[in-house]
Amino acid sequence: MPADSPARATARETIALLTGAAGFTEHRPPSHPLPPDGPLGWAGYDAARERAGTRTGEEESVVYGTGVVGDRACVLLAFEFGFLGGSLGRLTGDRLAAAYELALTRRLPLLALVATGGSRMQEGMVALTQLQRVAAASTRLRAAGLPQIAVVRDPTTGGGWATVGAGADVVLALPGAQVGFAGSRVRPADADPHAYSAEGQFAAGQVDAVVPPGELARALTHWLRALGPHGALPAAPLPRARSAARLPETGREAVAAARDPRRPRAEAYLADYFGVRLPLHGDRCGGADPGLLCGFGLRADGLSVAYVAQCGTPTRPAGYRAAARTIRLADRLGVPVLTLVDTPGAANDAEAERAGAGAAIADAFAAVAEARVPVTTLVIGEGGSGGALALAAPDNTHVTADSYFSVIAPELAAAILKRPPSETGATADQLRLRPQDLLELGFARSIVS
Repeated sequence: MPADSPARATARETIALLTGAAGFTEHRPPSHPLPPDGPLGWAGYDAARERAGTRTGEEESVVYGTGVVGDRACVLLAFEFGFLGGSLGRLTGDRLAAAYELALTRRLPLLALVATGGSRMQEGMVALTQLQRVAAASTRLRAAGLPQIAVVRDPTTGGGWATVGAGADVVLALPGAQVGFAGSRVRPADADPHAYSAEGQFAAGQVDAVVPPGELARALTHWLRALGPHGALPAAPLPRARSAARLPETGREAVAAARDPRRPRAEAYLADYFGVRLPLHGDRCGGADPGLLCGFGLRADGLSVAYVAQCGTPTRPAGYRAAARTIRLADRLGVPVLTLVDTPGAANDAEAERAGAGAAIADAFAAVAEARVPVTTLVIGEGGSGGALALAAPDNTHVTADSYFSVIAPELAAAILKRPPSETGATADQLRLRPQDLLELGFARSIVS
């Protein structure tokens, strides 16, 4: 990448891009000097550090302090790649640990602007163990319910990616940035370079969004508003019904209405519900399901709500894992959750089984059951068995007039009962899957019209 690329901006330039006139107050940890030529006595290490300092004007590879992005105060830490490749040594670890502690003490979100080649080999295992310090500090921040956002710049590799970067709650990347655990000099010679790019990591579900530098400050302002920290929040308000469908008279009519391609889908509901949407992308296990939308949103009244929305397709294991990730993050940050249920069921092909469909669905059930924040569910279309129920809130599920929910699709139920296709409608009636049936059975709290 060219040296003048925005992704290769210095640490202070990147901070200034975000804080602007609001400014930045730098902090420094207590000084604990290294022994001559570092803990390993690596010949020439002191001279290399001195040259790096002269070239960049920095004392170490990380700058940190407090600042304001948009209208939100936060702790910022930024890696200076020009200082020994933004590598992590013991003094870097001191600064990183101090930045996390500052966020914890002041109860502020942590915003990490990452550009690093990994651990500093001139400090050997002393450098490598800084990753454990970062992981411990991040865990304390997570336990305190404070959000962590990472912006990965060019390059972000090695232990810095595997801790400060990929360990954040939300990961944004600058276009064209090299992102991956293996740096360019240590990966296989025939490796696909796309896999180690911001765009490749997005495709693999490891990055939530690729954001141009000019849009970064605005995006981060929205994310900081959405993630909090928040005080006590009410349950997510119910969305408005997006169609004027009447209640079906028969089970067959209910199924037909829910499967009607003209029926409003999740995108229509979310667009009406939120003024700003901030998608979370991927399951962090190498997969993404385009048929399930996750993220946080800001409503016109300022309320932040996390959302998980099925789009009418069979939900894949990556979708359930992304849903569980979103619900648990919202629960930790104290943000209410809205789920929109609309699926014929979980994906049941061989690929889905190999990808762990059962475990992924179980984890989604667990995430909803464990949630301490209110979870509100609206069934907006098909409610296909356990694949739909995994994202439904017990005792707080509502339905639209053009939806249904069933233990099994009526066609499959008829087949299991060895009934002819002509009896599918009668089977649908027996299943009592209409919205009014769901209300009478106590599954639905209301029919939204």
